[in-house]
Amino acid sequence: MTDLKVPSPRDGPHSNKATDAPPQDGDAMLVEAKHASDKEHQMSLLKAIKLYPKAIGWSVLVSATIIMEGYDLALLGNLYASPAFNKKFGQYDAAAGKYVVSAAWQSGLSNGARAGEIFGLIFAGWTSDRFGYKMTTIGSLVLMICFIFVLFFAPNVQVLVAGEVLCGIPWGAFQSVTAAYASEVAPMVLRPYLTTFINMCWVIGQFFAVAVNKGSVGRSDDFAYKIPFAVQWVWPVPILAGIVFAPESPWWYVRHGKREQAKKALLRLTSRNQPDFDVDETIAMIEHTNQLEKQMKEGVRFRDCFKGIDLRRTEIVVGIWLVQTLGGQNLMGYFAYFLTQAGMDPSNSFTLSLCQYALGMIGTAGSWALMSRVGRRSIHLGGLCAQLALLVIVGCLSFGTTKASVWAIGAMLIIFTFVYDFTVGPVTYSLVSELSSTRLKAKTIVLARAAYNASNIFVNVMTNYQLSSTAWNWGARTAFFWAGTCLLSAIWVFFRLPEPKDRTYAELDLLFERRVPARKFARTKIDPFAHASQKRLSAEEVEHVEKEA
Repeated sequence: MTDLKVPSPRDGPHSNKATDAPPQDGDAMLVEAKHASDKEHQMSLLKAIKLYPKAIGWSVLVSATIIMEGYDLALLGNLYASPAFNKKFGQYDAAAGKYVVSAAWQSGLSNGARAGEIFGLIFAGWTSDRFGYKMTTIGSLVLMICFIFVLFFAPNVQVLVAGEVLCGIPWGAFQSVTAAYASEVAPMVLRPYLTTFINMCWVIGQFFAVAVNKGSVGRSDDFAYKIPFAVQWVWPVPILAGIVFAPESPWWYVRHGKREQAKKALLRLTSRNQPDFDVDETIAMIEHTNQLEKQMKEGVRFRDCFKGIDLRRTEIVVGIWLVQTLGGQNLMGYFAYFLTQAGMDPSNSFTLSLCQYALGMIGTAGSWALMSRVGRRSIHLGGLCAQLALLVIVGCLSFGTTKASVWAIGAMLIIFTFVYDFTVGPVTYSLVSELSSTRLKAKTIVLARAAYNASNIFVNVMTNYQLSSTAWNWGARTAFFWAGTCLLSAIWVFFRLPEPKDRTYAELDLLFERRVPARKFARTKIDPFAHASQKRLSAEEVEHVEKEA
């Protein structure tokens, strides 16, 4: 890669340039952008933490909104194992000798939240571009506080479904905002850590859902399920109090032509005691990337996600989210219910669920060390292959008739959760935020997550009917079905998923612009500052740059 040996025009940690200076053009901006890009490539993790401690804190706070979604989605799957919940919202099953919520209403409850999330995603796609990530999050938190009342006071299953639909609207908004914000407020070396922390928040929410359920499952009154619903008020109030003071993304300001606000936001995200940092150079890099993408395509509307090179980027990001639903991960949310259907005592199933999500948190933390050494593509593909093997083992264990086989199934599902949260789960958030263009990031994530939620409607219906004693009653044999979809997912990942590790957004833009094949992303050298040509690389050129690498 060509290096520009040009000294930095800045002497101190921050520019002394007049605050109302207009955006730079031509060679001046290119030189500053090149300096900032080189610094990002050379920046160590420790240096990034020292320079961007505030960005880390604000990103963690915004990502904490996902705890609520993880909590509720795990809560529903585990409440189906609660006798008091089933008695209130279900019907008596003479064959099973107990109250159960029918598979149809289970699907309605699960899919109600997913349907609401699709509306929330579309809402957030528009508001985040128009008003910013911060205001979208604030509005969604206020709605969340209001809609929890519907769940808490629901007199019947129909109102409970309506409450899930309403709560799904702010959850969908959180899904869109968190990944985009985390990927834009910090440098390249911090991106995988901040984006994958979103998965950690999701697992934390699941862990608390099981812990609260385990503490209330022994109750015989309405508070056996009302307490778990009420706990959801714990999250939005303190998060809202903090978000009010959060800075907006500098990238959002640049996209809206607000250079000065972008500088102020960047200064609020960084430490002022780092002599190597120049705010003007970083803003120039953001502007250069924005201009580069504008040259490739002008549109920033939803339909532009399906034009030119962005069609490929949209397909990849949507595919990554679909893989999350089709790799068998849905069995994790039904863990306690899955085991009770296999014959385990509800209390023991909740205990194993706690172990499951505790290992999930450990797995997510472990993925941070893994991503610093191994590419995202390798982690994702390897995780899917491991999940496939575990699902086949669970399916084979389903033919056992002893208690030992049931405990073995529980152990395999716990290992499955660890593998998922060590590989596919966290790296997905990193991939979707890196592989979409910066100008279309919010809308691409909206489309991808909406497709994810739509596919979850199918997945939830299938899983409820597969596991319910009033429907197909497949039990642990359900794992065979999802092993098949996991295999198809692994094949797609092998051929279509590129490697974004150690790439700036400008470099990724040019790799997509030049149609570099997915399996050759990691080996292709490219310099967005070397020349302005946007031509497609020929097969001979791709082979040449690979030999140079």
